[in-house]
Amino acid sequence: MSTDHNYVEINRQSWNNRTDTHLKSEFYDLDGFLKGKNSLNSIELNLLGDIKGKSILHLQCHFGQDTISLSRLGANVTGIDLSDKAIDSAKQIAKDTNSNTKFICCNIYDLPEHLDQKFDVIYTSYGTIGWLPDIDKWAKIVSQFLKPQGQFVFVEFHPVVWMFDDDFKKITYRYFNSGAIIETENGTYADKKADINQSYVMWNHGIGEVVNSLIKNGLEIKTFNEFDYSPYNCFNKTIEFEPGKYRIAHLEDKIPMVYSIVSKKKN
Repeated sequence: MSTDHNYVEINRQSWNNRTDTHLKSEFYDLDGFLKGKNSLNSIELNLLGDIKGKSILHLQCHFGQDTISLSRLGANVTGIDLSDKAIDSAKQIAKDTNSNTKFICCNIYDLPEHLDQKFDVIYTSYGTIGWLPDIDKWAKIVSQFLKPQGQFVFVEFHPVVWMFDDDFKKITYRYFNSGAIIETENGTYADKKADINQSYVMWNHGIGEVVNSLIKNGLEIKTFNEFDYSPYNCFNKTIEFEPGKYRIAHLEDKIPMVYSIVSKKKN
């Protein structure tokens, strides 16, 4: 499959297919969120710092819990996502929570056709870039929408995690980008027993590919960190070794599971 051949529609349908299940799941705890719970984790909160009064663009926001959480912390936030069903849900949740958060439905690469604004901060996190074939083009979008000296805050699952099979028993995939990975799954990470089935297209991106794309597009790396746990229980064979911190049971703390980058636009 060529990377520009209908992957957008396949993945849009994949996320549309998951949205209702995700809205009802314990994983996303929508009831708790509607009552005021903040959905952001300590990793990203520490990186973001005080965001009161700042303009933030949240890329690949799903149905907007983190977007609205950023808004609750005092930022002026715009979220974008590929899934029309997720964005419709995000707009309804914003209305239900009296949030002024804005949402746009589009493919991230098409964002310049939908938005003409520069932001103090661009944020994206956890399971985002694997849906994108071209990381250089992604970094160009980040650079284009950042103000001079603006900050890009990025938290993502570590590419080492994506090398394993679903049960983390053997290395199945290359660390490096080798083109499109086409798969089908039953259930979803938020409810593995859900009676849904979807196909999707993904790409693996090594950290070097990500870092170099940001540097190439005028971003200066300020911090880079790796974490030996996931704040989400979204993988198989996990243990919760501390509240809200999960590792693969038989691998313990031996592999990185998440990494973060904070970078600043030079001019």
